[in-house]
Amino acid sequence: MNSIFLRIYAGMLGSLVLVALLGVGALHLVNEVRSDQYRERLARGTFRLMADNLAPMVDVERRRAINTWSRLLGIPLRIQALAATPLDSSERGRLQRGQVLVEQTGPHAATVYSLVSEREQLLLSGEVQQVSEQLARATIFLLVDELVRYPVDEQPRRLAELKEAKQFGFDLRLLPLDQANLDDDQRRRVDEGDTVMALGKGGDTIHVFSGIIDTPWVLEIGPLYQMNPYPPQLLVLIGALGLSLIGLMVYLLVRPLEQRLRGLESAATHIASGRLDARVPPHGSDSVGRLAAAFNGMAEHLQRSLGIQRELVRAVSHELRTPVARLRFGLEMIADASSETARRKYMDGMDSDIQDLDKLVDEMLTYARLEQGAPALSFQPVDLNDLIDQVVTELAPLRASVRVEHGPSRDALDGGGALVEAELRYLHRALQNLVSNAMRHAESRVRVSYQVGRQRCRVDVEDDGPGVPEEAWERIFTPFLRLDDSRTRASGGHGLGLSIVRRITYWHGGRAQISRSESLGGACFTLIWPRKQA
Repeated sequence: MNSIFLRIYAGMLGSLVLVALLGVGALHLVNEVRSDQYRERLARGTFRLMADNLAPMVDVERRRAINTWSRLLGIPLRIQALAATPLDSSERGRLQRGQVLVEQTGPHAATVYSLVSEREQLLLSGEVQQVSEQLARATIFLLVDELVRYPVDEQPRRLAELKEAKQFGFDLRLLPLDQANLDDDQRRRVDEGDTVMALGKGGDTIHVFSGIIDTPWVLEIGPLYQMNPYPPQLLVLIGALGLSLIGLMVYLLVRPLEQRLRGLESAATHIASGRLDARVPPHGSDSVGRLAAAFNGMAEHLQRSLGIQRELVRAVSHELRTPVARLRFGLEMIADASSETARRKYMDGMDSDIQDLDKLVDEMLTYARLEQGAPALSFQPVDLNDLIDQVVTELAPLRASVRVEHGPSRDALDGGGALVEAELRYLHRALQNLVSNAMRHAESRVRVSYQVGRQRCRVDVEDDGPGVPEEAWERIFTPFLRLDDSRTRASGGHGLGLSIVRRITYWHGGRAQISRSESLGGACFTLIWPRKQA
């Protein structure tokens, strides 16, 4: 499975199957709870009415009433002690709170419990075989028996009181016979005192009608709704539709992502084959967009590094050719030298060429170390005043005709003096390169000065030489670049000094720049970097 879409879709499919299995279990549990609530709602009013009627009776009257109701209703009823029933503590608690407990014993059968007397801890129980039919018949018998004790005009009010007090789970009404929703045959049967069950308009409800003898009323119970459990097929259908919609949405979302990743893969393949200019088209600022931007940055850095490496190899080859040729010429001349003085002269020249090669290798290694990535920098407090005096002392004797001076400088106003944070070894190397470069091209003077502000510091190295043309100010920091006009090749150097200076300043979080010295008239090289490193 190499496709991102297939992996995501497979994971979501597994999750959906797991959710479906949990849903089936939850659906079964919900149907069980709904069935219990449905049966309890049907039996609640009827059994509470019987229990309340039994409560004030004595034992003999209770047995007589139980026998009569059992025979007339077809429901085996009995009274027993609460402690003798096989009920747990939670079920007993529900009974003591006035609820009716229904325990299913078959597909349509159930045992119904209702507390008769909390003081005597007596329990009324009944074995109902057909929950809807038997309870409806029992409800009608009990209600009619209760209503006939009141005058005809008060019977509707009494029925409303019973409905509210006993919390019947269905509607109860008294209405004239001509207003009942019955056909002629059903009206005749009701008028004769029979009980009639009629289907509602939709066919999913039942209404029970029973006439009350010697009254104009018809007792209507209902509508009674069938308890239809949620079918498992519904959950399967919902799951299939959900999976289809999720799959479509995932496809629409992942497809562009996969295409963008393929573009990234194609660019990586091109770069691996040598096409270093291959780039990924940037799209958006999401994770893939940021990845593409990082990839392009990496590719640009790689292309630049390889370009610098090729340029370095070409430049080094060119720089090595001259001293190696001089060494070969010196060896030939030593062999043909006629005197010790001539031989010593050629050997001194060869020693100078070897020193030149050693210096070139040192500069190459320093530049490569600074160019390949962030070097290991150990920032520490550095006193610019002392460092400049040290560099001036080291380099001033190298060219007696040029005076290297420490120019006017400015310390920090906050009392920090000339202290800045820097890597001492690299900053010393940068100042050495700038001062030695200025000494090579100066006519008589080189001046080094500094300024320390609150957040940044600055070092200026000026000379009174011919300067650098403005159009070459940016190119002057390019590796192995030496200008052939004002700063001639005769001045020496390998063209790496200023490149090293710029890289050192870059790793200090600053910049190196060049301008014209207003006071001396030559070039002015400036280093600017943060006074305190992050």
